[in-house]
Amino acid sequence: MNWLILMAALTVGQGQALRIDLPGESGLENASVQWRGETVPFGRMEEGWLTYVGADLDVKPGEYPAKITLEYSDGRTRAITEVITVEAREFPRTELEVEKKYVSLSDENQQRAAKERQEISTIYKNTSAEALWDEPFLVPIPGTTGGRNFGHRRVFNGQPRAPHSGADLTAATGTEILATNRGRVVLAKDLFFSGNAVFIDHGLGIYSVYLHLSEIMVEPGEMVERGQLVGLAGATGRVTGPHLHWGVRAQGARVDPFSLLD
Repeated sequence: MNWLILMAALTVGQGQALRIDLPGESGLENASVQWRGETVPFGRMEEGWLTYVGADLDVKPGEYPAKITLEYSDGRTRAITEVITVEAREFPRTELEVEKKYVSLSDENQQRAAKERQEISTIYKNTSAEALWDEPFLVPIPGTTGGRNFGHRRVFNGQPRAPHSGADLTAATGTEILATNRGRVVLAKDLFFSGNAVFIDHGLGIYSVYLHLSEIMVEPGEMVERGQLVGLAGATGRVTGPHLHWGVRAQGARVDPFSLLD
């Protein structure tokens, strides 16, 4: 099998997820890719193996080696090194006016926000070895073809903040929000900035998040199916109006959720 041709010309933009496929091969028991300090397992699918790696919004453009390791049932190990090229993307700048309490935080809110950041960071550090899905990812609001604001450099009340790490989907309060794919709920509660939030672990380091909900319809530890109702859209947390913030992390990298659909 010509692995060089199979793995050639891997290119991903800043803030994008890249899907890598391997064909089924007799005796192949495990596969993983090492890229930018992360070891990411491949998931076994019906016709082969696949995984996603993420290029964070702020990763420097350039060429990065990717080492793919294959482990066979007879004890053999095979390594293939290819290059993933990260291309630069331009993201616009957005200025917003929000309530002062979300910009100049009280000591109590600073402590709460810091505690929640640590909780979320701990969640993203876990990369399970199993893909919990076996169907394509879908948009949480049926019929939606695109989102807004991913990667925007946001300025709140004149103060620069971190880039917007999700896509904003138009949704009136009460709009049903569906799970983008099968996975396990790892967080479902009210957060200071994000409001009512649901985080789903899909395996292989892929997490989807649904923020600013008016109502949460799932519980931590629950397995949800692709297209299952997880909550209702709203305007909780730091927002200027009702909508859905749909985000995806790939091994901790902030990526456009629509890149999972390509």
